[in-house]
Amino acid sequence: MGPCKPLLILFLLSRLRPLQGQQHHLVEYMERRLAALEERLAQCQDQSSRHAAELRDFKNKMLPLLEVAEKEREALRTEADTISGRVDRLEREVDYLETQNPALPCVEVDEKVTGGPGIKGKGRRNEKYDMLTDCGYTISQVRSMKILKRFGGPAGLWTKDPMGPTERIYVLDGTQNDTAFVFPRLRDFTLAMAARKASRVRVPFPWVGTGQLVYGGFLYYARRPPGGPGGGGELENTLQLIKFHLANRTVVDSSVFPAEGLIPPYGLTADTYIDLAADEEGLWAVYATREDDRHLCLAKLDPQTLDTEQQWDTPCPRENAAAFVICGTLYVVYNTRPASRARIQCSFDASGTLTPERAALPYFPRRYGAHASLRYNPRERQLYAWDDGYQIVYKLEMRKKEEEV
Repeated sequence: MGPCKPLLILFLLSRLRPLQGQQHHLVEYMERRLAALEERLAQCQDQSSRHAAELRDFKNKMLPLLEVAEKEREALRTEADTISGRVDRLEREVDYLETQNPALPCVEVDEKVTGGPGIKGKGRRNEKYDMLTDCGYTISQVRSMKILKRFGGPAGLWTKDPMGPTERIYVLDGTQNDTAFVFPRLRDFTLAMAARKASRVRVPFPWVGTGQLVYGGFLYYARRPPGGPGGGGELENTLQLIKFHLANRTVVDSSVFPAEGLIPPYGLTADTYIDLAADEEGLWAVYATREDDRHLCLAKLDPQTLDTEQQWDTPCPRENAAAFVICGTLYVVYNTRPASRARIQCSFDASGTLTPERAALPYFPRRYGAHASLRYNPRERQLYAWDDGYQIVYKLEMRKKEEEV
């Protein structure tokens, strides 16, 4: 066994020499990789330093510009506040001038009939209306305006039922539609995604125009039968009134409106052939006919049977008009298509109590466009208006009809 030990040692030494060579090559490879990484890190550091210097230079250049922009912004804000104050002052001056200079009377003169100056009147069906209630109020002024939101298209109707739940809101979008939105509260209607909070009520026949009315749990609306106004058929001169039960969702009554040659009463809402209204006295209809295509007509309807009880020819021009009824008095607001002021320039009291000399002619604040619909709520003494897709509430201030303006 003695001579085998040197052989074993030599064998082991011969196996270690290649391993030492491999370790040497590995160390050299690692050193080269570390050197490359160090070079890249140095390059990154140089680039970071260069970018930091560029950012400092950019900041130094922008700071003066930002200071100048801030000064200009403050100057513009000050100028805008000044202009706003001037506009407010000008509006107050215009309001004062409108108060001092009443609007021209809306009664027209027909010299060919009278042979000289006089009041136009036909004398047909124009008997004085006997008031059913002791309502004796008239508008004194529009106290305030509140723009709630923008919902739907440029023409539509939103309202409350003056005899139903106090919070429920009804929205009827468009002039040719068959689905109404019902919101449980006004707050739900003002939400961003309001339509999701609403229930939908579908009527069997599409309504026409924006003359619908919610009254006593029923939806009253005008339907154009086949060949109705604008249809060119046998029923060219007829319009059908529908009484729809909102809870049962059934049609409970219908009637053909007894007026021939119907034309749109409002020039700016050409799809509306009859405008239904409600006040303290009940149900009314505003319309116009070819027989007198320059003025509005008024009718008192029975809300139970839809029968026409009385009719009147009013002296109020229909051009650019929108109307509502309060205490048996028709108030006509005159609009223009561009956004501007609107004003009540004509009123007609069916009972004859309110004379033109005693009637106030209040103005409405600036609007977006033309009033597509105006609905008076006698319980709240407010107007619900649809103005070019915006839903607006006008709060009214009232006075006795016998009081002087």
